Amino acid sequence: MSEFSGRSAQSPAAEDPDLARARQGDGAAFTRLLAPLRRELHAHCYRMLGSTHDADDALQDGMLRAWRGLARFEGRSSLRSWLYTVVTRTCLDALETRDKRAMPVDLSPSSDRAVVSDAPLTDVAWLGPYADAGLAGGPAGPDARYEQREAVELAFVAALQHLPGNQRAALLLFEVLGFTPAEIAATMNTSVASVHSALQRARAIAAQRIPSPTQQQTLRKIDDARVREIVADYSSALERGDADALVALLTEDVTWSMPPLPGWYHGLAAVTDFAVRVPLTGCGSWRHVPISANGQPAIAAYLRRDEAASTYDRWAINVLTLREERIVEITSFIGSEHFEPFGLPVSLT
Repeated sequence: MSEFSGRSAQSPAAEDPDLARARQGDGAAFTRLLAPLRRELHAHCYRMLGSTHDADDALQDGMLRAWRGLARFEGRSSLRSWLYTVVTRTCLDALETRDKRAMPVDLSPSSDRAVVSDAPLTDVAWLGPYADAGLAGGPAGPDARYEQREAVELAFVAALQHLPGNQRAALLLFEVLGFTPAEIAATMNTSVASVHSALQRARAIAAQRIPSPTQQQTLRKIDDARVREIVADYSSALERGDADALVALLTEDVTWSMPPLPGWYHGLAAVTDFAVRVPLTGCGSWRHVPISANGQPAIAAYLRRDEAASTYDRWAINVLTLREERIVEITSFIGSEHFEPFGLPVSLT
């Protein structure tokens, strides 16, 4: 079945005047049709690929495919479900030539002590952070199991990287978007039996790797003001070099990882040793901007290595994972390339 036929078990939407214009080659009409769906389609590409940059490319490629095939869209399904079919197949094509996205925990055991000489691994495809501004918080469909923001949480996206492409797509289409097995089979050019098999295997792996409760569930139990306070206290502790204040925010089994550095730390003793020897005393001065990333509280960290310098430069996006009111995981995505999707400045004074 062609991806441009638009056949689906979902009920078709009422004919949109812009759809008729777009079929006749009106690019502005196509842009208007796409505008309300672009954010969620981009998030879907990120879930599939684990990288904002790859998601940008896949969405652009997918929308080009949709534009070229729009004249053959029969309208037997909603435009939304048809576009999800197009971008899902685009992502599956991309996965055939790309390595899965990794986290440091996937590559080596944790370190007991700070590894001061840790060097970046440039030959690894690393999972990246996601700028979630504007992403809806509720379910994407009435039959979806996961909320849209739950499905961009770090643990969720990291778990997806351990699934083959077909299982990853099936899980997302079923659990996040609420597609039926028949619709998924049509999207992936396979049988319903194959979809059920892929879902069964994907759920087994996801159950082992996706923690419960999710971060969205945890955050709903914590007052928003308290979450902001935790973020502010974390930032202040780093900026003041206050180890005791930082440790007071952490759980006993806290982890800290810093892709693209391969080393990572597990447990309060190891994390404290790393924090004291590296970010608190061995880097320079810090300034922080509170943000949201992957549906979680996060901080954009700016570093001034030379005290004589007048600016703090982009260093890392720190994503915090909370358990109750303490930090159970810090993931520092090092690299200035992560800042642009968040609309953050190049430097701070």
